[in-house]
Amino acid sequence: MDGCTLIRAPLLHPAGPVALAERDLLFTAVLVMLIVIVPVFIMAFLFAWRYRAFGGRGRYTPEWSYSAKIDAVIWLVPAAIVAALGYLLWNETHRLDPYRQLDPGTEALEVEVVAQNWKWLFIYPELGIASVNELAFPSGRPLSLKITSDTVMNSFFIPALGGQIYAMAGMQTRLNLLADKPGCFRGRNMQYSGDGFPEQHFKALALPRKDFDSWVANVRKSPRTLDRTTYRALAAPSIGHPVSYYSGVTPNLFDSIIAKYTGGHPE
Repeated sequence: MDGCTLIRAPLLHPAGPVALAERDLLFTAVLVMLIVIVPVFIMAFLFAWRYRAFGGRGRYTPEWSYSAKIDAVIWLVPAAIVAALGYLLWNETHRLDPYRQLDPGTEALEVEVVAQNWKWLFIYPELGIASVNELAFPSGRPLSLKITSDTVMNSFFIPALGGQIYAMAGMQTRLNLLADKPGCFRGRNMQYSGDGFPEQHFKALALPRKDFDSWVANVRKSPRTLDRTTYRALAAPSIGHPVSYYSGVTPNLFDSIIAKYTGGHPE
């Protein structure tokens, strides 16, 4: 990705509050599960040493068959871990609801996202512009995404900013994200969708407000506009589609794409 320094291991180096909460949840779940995993490995080596054929100090008791204490540990400890994980995941699932606004007091930038074969279209309804394979937004400002597909099921994912969510034809899903600071991140489709799947990625640019305004001004200089005829040509399958801009977008294009699959009547 030209002009873009990508974060390595973005899942471990989150750039926003959603990704940070998801990483911390992953670490917490692993630590809780280590309560069982670590003793199991320790006892495996301890038992092999204690009950070895020559020199072992373990008592040979061929008639032994049951211990209530051992049975209690085997069942109660894992049950307690499952209960703890269930409680943790229940709370975090609701707290990290992708449809939930991150900062109700701050107006989010709305972007309409359309998955195609094999590229991503980003429509900015407030600004009347669109881009292909490049999502730009101001850092520090909430980003509200409306997502659909004009092909088979896709899965939208920017690892450095938050979890993945499906894009499905005739349906709309939502995802709210926020970048804490400026940066360049990789986004992609995580659902196999055919020949061009490996190349179906895009740049996500979290820009300072001034730089975002410059990006918008640059997009508005594009001689191309995205009307229904242009959109049909864009929606044709293509692999490795370059970043491209559209200085104008026909109204309600996103809704009309959904309506194609629901029997609606696009305006």
